[in-house]
Amino acid sequence: MISRRALRRGKSRLMVALMGVAVLVAVLPLFLILGSLILEGASSLSLSFFTNRPAPVGEVGGGVAHAILGTLMIVGTASLVGIPLGVAAGLYASEYRGTRLATITRFVADVLNGTPSIVIGLLAWTWVVATQKHFSAFAGSFALAMLMVPMVMRTTEELVRLVPDALREAALALGYTRWRTTLVVVLRTALPGIVTGSLLSVARIAGETAPLLFTALGSEYFSFDMNRPMAALPLVVYKYASGPYPEWHKLAWTASLVLIMVVLVLSIAARLATRQRFDRP
Repeated sequence: MISRRALRRGKSRLMVALMGVAVLVAVLPLFLILGSLILEGASSLSLSFFTNRPAPVGEVGGGVAHAILGTLMIVGTASLVGIPLGVAAGLYASEYRGTRLATITRFVADVLNGTPSIVIGLLAWTWVVATQKHFSAFAGSFALAMLMVPMVMRTTEELVRLVPDALREAALALGYTRWRTTLVVVLRTALPGIVTGSLLSVARIAGETAPLLFTALGSEYFSFDMNRPMAALPLVVYKYASGPYPEWHKLAWTASLVLIMVVLVLSIAARLATRQRFDRP
């Protein structure tokens, strides 16, 4: 007869096995994606891929240096706008959580987080492109910043709420004003998590294609003018993957591999940022 202790052990092992299977099922798509990208795209990786423009149709070779530069400029500009606004909004929503403005801001952020990116791209086209009467990298940065602000805000708000109230009370008791306590004590304490959330939001917008189709449009040339159309890696992947030429398909796979590696590096950096220790005042 099976003892009760053996039965409990059997159930425990069964549940552990089921959880292990669930973990494998969850990570399997990621490994399948990475495997496909490496198999299809690694063969075209070379120094020229990172330093040259696309070759003319019918010629072998070429690269996406113009798209890498465009991605850095568009995403960088969006981050310069979206991260400070998101952090400031998150600080306000957390430190003044009982006010009507904080409640409205939180609700709007939740709605924007659930809004499809193509809708954000259409809004950016209406507000920026249609007003300027031409496509531009600035319009693309505007659309990506709109996607970034609510993500950074909600992350900042949740992390700031985790800061113990004792730190706030100690700072106020020492004569710090409310705003100084928020910036010097609260923000500094929550900074590792905020950096993590910001990096993850950058990784999130780096692969967006729909907003850039309505705004940045794309280009075959190097450009440093944010007021003109500009290439980006997601746009190159979209164009080459839907093109009729086999060489374009190879470049699309390789550009996808580069893009996923950028996201992977940012995600690893976000994980490392959480390990950084900041001295508390």
